[in-house]
Amino acid sequence: MSMQRRSSARRRVVPAAVGSLVALSLLSAVSAGAQPAAGAQQAAEAQPGGGLPSRAVPQSRPVTVAEARTDAYLRSLRSRPASLRGFFVSLPKGGDLHNHLSGAVSTEYLIELAAEDGLCVETATLTAVAPPCGPGTRPAADARRDHAFHDALVRTWSMQDFPPGGNGHDHFFDTFGKFGEVTWRHRGKLLAQVADHVAGQNQFYLETMVSPASDGARQLAAEVGWDADLAALHRKLVAGGKLDGLVAAARKEADDGDAEFRATEHCGTGRARPGCRLTVRWISQASRGSAPERVFTQLALGMRLAERDPRFVAVNLVQPEDGNVALRDYSLQMRMVRYLRGAYPRAHVTLHAGELWTGLVKPQDLEFHIKEAVDVARTQRVGHGVDLVHEDGWQRTARTMAARQVAVEVPFSSNAQILGVKGAEHPFTTYRRYGVPIVLATDDPGVSRIDISHEYQYAAATYGLSYPELKDLARASLQYAFLPGASLWQGNPTTGGYRVVPACRGERPGLPVRSAACQRLLYGSPRAELEWRQEAAFAAFERTHARTTR
Repeated sequence: MSMQRRSSARRRVVPAAVGSLVALSLLSAVSAGAQPAAGAQQAAEAQPGGGLPSRAVPQSRPVTVAEARTDAYLRSLRSRPASLRGFFVSLPKGGDLHNHLSGAVSTEYLIELAAEDGLCVETATLTAVAPPCGPGTRPAADARRDHAFHDALVRTWSMQDFPPGGNGHDHFFDTFGKFGEVTWRHRGKLLAQVADHVAGQNQFYLETMVSPASDGARQLAAEVGWDADLAALHRKLVAGGKLDGLVAAARKEADDGDAEFRATEHCGTGRARPGCRLTVRWISQASRGSAPERVFTQLALGMRLAERDPRFVAVNLVQPEDGNVALRDYSLQMRMVRYLRGAYPRAHVTLHAGELWTGLVKPQDLEFHIKEAVDVARTQRVGHGVDLVHEDGWQRTARTMAARQVAVEVPFSSNAQILGVKGAEHPFTTYRRYGVPIVLATDDPGVSRIDISHEYQYAAATYGLSYPELKDLARASLQYAFLPGASLWQGNPTTGGYRVVPACRGERPGLPVRSAACQRLLYGSPRAELEWRQEAAFAAFERTHARTTR
C-alpha cells in the first residue's frame, strides 16, 4: 500500500479485523503436512473456475534428513508459543521485497524523532506539524513524559489497539498523513532503524520504497504539463536536461541519506550496527492519485534513475488503489509503464495491483487490475494481488504469471487490516496451486505493528505449511528480488524445485567452496552470493534443530 495520505473521498469498506494480534492471531498448532490447510484448499477449489490448472505447482519435493528433523521440531512447538516465536525469528527469511520506508519505522521511533526535531502536534487530530507550536498544538516532546499523550500518538499513527469492526482501510492510510512531517526529514535515520530490525529478523536483503526528488518532480510536471502522446511527453521531460537534473537531485538526496545512515549506524567502525551488513536497494514510487503528468514524471524519473544509479532498482505505483483518480486513470497508468519500459529496458517494475475487495469498489473495478498490470504494464512482480479470483479470466492471468515467473508479494497483516481479507478468503493457496511465485512481505510493519517473522508464522499456522515449504518461501524472496547476476538455482524453482546449478552442485553451504566454477558464480553474481549466504544460514539453523530433536 501507499505511504501517501489518502486525499479522495471516503468509500464504504468491508470492516477490517484489525490489530495484528487480533486479526491475525496465530494458531499454536503448525501442521506437519506439506499440503495447504484443508479449509483453505476447499475454499479455493470452490471459487469460480477453481479447478486445478493444467500444470499445478508440485505439492511436495524431496526432503533432506535435516529438513525432516527441523520440521519435527517445529511441530513439537505447537503448545509452546514463546519457543514457536523464537523459531520463526531465527528462521533465515531471505529478503523483504514489499516495504515502504516511512511505514516500516516503529511508531515509537517516529515520536522520538518528532521530539528531537522540535515538531508540534495538533491536539485535535494528533497530526505532526512544523514549529512553532501555536494555539491548538503542543510540543511532540511532551510525549516523553506524558504517557497518555504518547499512547494516543501510537494509536493514531499505527494500527495499535484499533477496534475490530472499525474502518481499518481509512485509519491505515490516514496514519501517513499524521506522521508525514516527521518522515521526510530523515531518510538515513529511518533506514537505520528499519535495517537494524530487518537484520535482526535474520534477513539479508531489503527493497524499500521512497519518493526521490519529490518536490522537483512535482515542479517539473507542472512546467511540462500533460500530453496524451506519451512519446512527446517523454521528449519534453528529457529536453534541455530537465529530467537529468532531477536524476542528479535524487542521487544527491540518496547520498545525503547514505551519509546519515552510515553515521547513525557507525558503519566502518568497531561499533558498527547490524544494519551495516544488510544489502539495501531503493524502489522509486509514483503517486497514482496525482495528475497524469506528475505520475508520468515520477515514473520516468524512477526508471531513468534505475539505469543510472545501482542503488535504485525499480518503480512502483503507490496510494490507495481505490481512490477516485487511481480508479479513473488505472489503465492509462498501465500504458505509461508499458511505454517507459521500452524507453528504459534495464529498469525493473513491480506494481500494487488487486489491493481491492468486494464492497470497496464497484464490481467492474474488480475485473481487470491484476490482468492489466501483467498484460499491459508487463510488471515483473505484483504487490498484494488480493482480488485475483474476482477478475475476468483470472485463471489465464494466474497461468501467465506462473509461466513468466511474475511473483506476488504477500503481506498478510495489511491485507487483513485494510481489506478484511484473511485465511481461506485470501488467494494465497490459489496462487500456489497455479505455480505463481510467492514472496512474503511486511508492507508497512511499523503501521501494522508486526514483523516478517509474524507473517511467516501466520502462513505456517493458517495454511499448514511445513518447514521445507517455509524454507522455499524464503528462497523465493531472493530468487525474485531485483538483484543483478545469475541465480544459484536452476530453471523455474517455483514449479521445478530449488535445484542448485551444476557449477555449485556438490558444494556444501557453510564450508569453503572448492569448485572454481562455483567460486566464479558466487563472486560474480550478487544474487547468487546472497542466496549462498542464506543456504549457509539454513544449514546452521537445521544443525541446531536436528540436535534438538535427537
